[in-house]
Parts: sequence; C-alpha cells; structure tokens
Amino acid sequence: MLKSMTGFGRADEIIEGKHIIIEIKSVNHKYFEFSSRITRGYNFLDDKLKTYIQSRVSRGKIDVYCHVENLTEGDVQVDVNHSLAAGYVNALREINETYGLNSQISVDSVSRFNDIFSVHKTPEDEDNTWRIVQTIAGKAVDSFISMRETEGEKLYRDIMNRAEYILSIVEKIESRSPETVTEYRVKLENKLREVLADRNIDDARILTEAAIFADKVAVDEETVRLRSHINQLRSFADSKEPIGRKMDFLIQEMNRETNTIGSKCSDSEIAYMVVDIKAEIEKIREQVQNIE
Repeated sequence: MLKSMTGFGRADEIIEGKHIIIEIKSVNHKYFEFSSRITRGYNFLDDKLKTYIQSRVSRGKIDVYCHVENLTEGDVQVDVNHSLAAGYVNALREINETYGLNSQISVDSVSRFNDIFSVHKTPEDEDNTWRIVQTIAGKAVDSFISMRETEGEKLYRDIMNRAEYILSIVEKIESRSPETVTEYRVKLENKLREVLADRNIDDARILTEAAIFADKVAVDEETVRLRSHINQLRSFADSKEPIGRKMDFLIQEMNRETNTIGSKCSDSEIAYMVVDIKAEIEKIREQVQNIE
C-alpha cells in the first residue's frame, strides 16, 4: 500500500514504573533524515530509536520526541560526606565552648550545610530501559504508519483520477491524429489544383506526400507508452515496497512522451490536448513528491 511521507504517531504508557511518551511526526524529504528530542540523561536512546524507526520507515524528515520519567523510588541516590559533616559538628562545638553558648547541635543545624550532601541519579540499566522504550516506540510507529497509509490512499486516488483523465485525452488524440492526415491530404490537393490550374494532378505524388506527413505526425508509439506508464502506476497500489522514486521516474517518462506528441503535431486541437495532459502530469508530480 502506498504511504504518504507526512504522518504523526503517538504512544503514552507507564511500564515497569516508567512513564514513557513517544511522538513521531514527518514531512517530505528525498531521503531519510532523523532528529530527536529526548529527556535529559537518556540520550543513549537516540541511536537506538533512529535505527529502529529507519528499519520501518524508508523516507521522510522524521522528528521524534521521547519522554522518560522514572516513577519509582531509588531513582535518585543521596550520599553524605561524613568527614565534612564531622568537621562542621566540631566547628559548632568549638563555637559553643569558646563563646559560652548553650546551643544544641542537631541534625537540622548540620543539614543547613548543603555541601555535605551529594545527589546523583542511580545508574540506568540501558538495555532494560531500551526494551521498555522500544515497546512504546513500536506502538507509536504503528500509529504513524497507519496515518501514512491513510494519507497515501488519498494521494493514490487523486493520482489515478488524474491518470484516467489523461487516458481520456489520449483517446481523443488517437482519434484526431488520422483526421489530421486526411485534412493535410485535402489541403495539399486543393493547393496543387490552385497552383497547377488546368493541368493534371499526380494522385500518386499526393498520396506519397500524405504518407510522409502521416509518418511524421504518427504518435502511436508515444500514446502506447503513455498507456503503459499509467498501467504501471495502477500496479503500484498493492506494492509493499517504497515506490515514490519509481513513480517520480514514470512521471518524467510520461512528460517526455507528451512533449514528443506536442513536437510532432502541428494541429491546434492536439496542441490544446497536449497542454491539458502536461497540466495534469504536473499535478500528479506534486502528489508523487508526497509518497514514500
């Protein structure tokens, strides 16, 4: 199924005492480009998230938000510098004795000296954290891809509607093309009659000239290839592979065949039809730029 390169996915869960939020959004890009915003202290998840998402998404500018919050006790460890604390206690006693103060030394009075405490985060079990985060990331990616597929289906319908319209114009060109040869032969015959007046007209010469003209303006090969390219566009509907680049190539080929038809035919009606086809091809090209 075709996928758009524009999408959004989110998952928010609490697993094993960790509150994890993963958000994924993307816009069009020629290749895979990844950027992330991750909770401080969990930057080791960046490469893991990139590798995992790239295994499931081939193109697009991907922006990921990853929030990890530990809700369990023991996440933070507080250590006491006992040597420094003892120094403060001795200093307070000395002050009491020196100045004859009758002040009690308590935990509250010592705890005011913040430098006796050191606070640090308990070392993270990176493998276990990634196992949990990957579970949530998988759900976010599923949601993200589902939205991409929904958007891709809409794009495909629009592309094929335009392609069918192009086919209707191609049928008109195929019908009109032989008429231009007949009209040319009649014009040529009338011109010769005018120039030669009462002289006999060489019918064989007229037929030869008409045949040469018919060969020059024949667009059968181009219309057949246009039909073939549109059939290939149809075949991409059930593709499980990223086909955005293939579609882009086909659009280039369709444009090439249309230009050739325009250069071969001097007929004004066909020229207008060619302009219509080129306009539709350009609209299809814009849509194809959104496909993964």
